[in-house]
Amino acid sequence: MNTSFQRLPSLSASFPAHNEEDNVEAMLESLLESLPQLAERFEIIVVDDGSRDRTYERASAFAERDPRIRVIRHDVNRGYGAAVWTGLAAGTMDHAFFTDGDRQFEISQLADLIPLIEDYDVVVGYRQNRQDNFVRIANAHAWNWLIRTLLHVPVRDVDCAFKLFRRDVLRDLHIASGGAMFSAELLARLVARGARIVEVPVRHLPRERGTSSGGNPRVIARAFRELFALYGELRA
Repeated sequence: MNTSFQRLPSLSASFPAHNEEDNVEAMLESLLESLPQLAERFEIIVVDDGSRDRTYERASAFAERDPRIRVIRHDVNRGYGAAVWTGLAAGTMDHAFFTDGDRQFEISQLADLIPLIEDYDVVVGYRQNRQDNFVRIANAHAWNWLIRTLLHVPVRDVDCAFKLFRRDVLRDLHIASGGAMFSAELLARLVARGARIVEVPVRHLPRERGTSSGGNPRVIARAFRELFALYGELRA
C-alpha cells in the first residue's frame, strides 16, 4: 500500500504482555528487525501485566542486551487497557505506536501508517481477513457499530491493536477504562478533542503460541457499564 514511505524522526513502540513467555522474545526480535527502517530513533516498551509465567524474566533478560528496550511491570494484573496505557504514557518520543504481544500483526506494516501521520493525529489499523472465530467476529461487528453510534468514533475496527499517534494528542489525556473499553474510550476522547483520525487496512495473522484471554463475561459486562457511563459523560 505504501507509495511514499519515510522514516519517523522518533518513535516509542510499546506492547502489553500477559502470560506471553512463548511470544515475548520473538516479538522483541520482530520490532528490532523492523524499527530501524521505520524511525531515525526509537525505543521499545514492554508492559508485563502481572504475568504468572516467565514473561517478565524473559523480557528483562532481552532488555539487558539492548538499551533501547525498557520493561515495565505491573505487580498485579490490571487489565489490557491499563497495560496499553502504561506503555503509551511511558513513551518519550515524538510519535507513539502500540500493538499486541501475541504476534498477530506484522510490524513492517507500520510503514503503511507512517505517511499518513503527517496529515492526521491518529492512524488506526483495521484487520483484513480477521483470524478469529465466527462468534468473536460477529461480536466485534456489533461492538464496533455500537461505538460508532453512541460515541461517534469514525472507525470500523476500534479494538485493532495497531495504532500510531502524534505524541502531543496524548498529553494530558485521562483514560478511566483499564479493560476492554480502553480503545473505544481513547478514540472517543480524542474525537472529542478534535483529533483527526484515519484508518488503514492491515493483515491479521493467526495466533501461533499462547492463549488469548479475551471473551471473559465479567470483562465484557464491565465494558458495557463503562461504555454507557462514557456515553452519558460525553453527551452531558
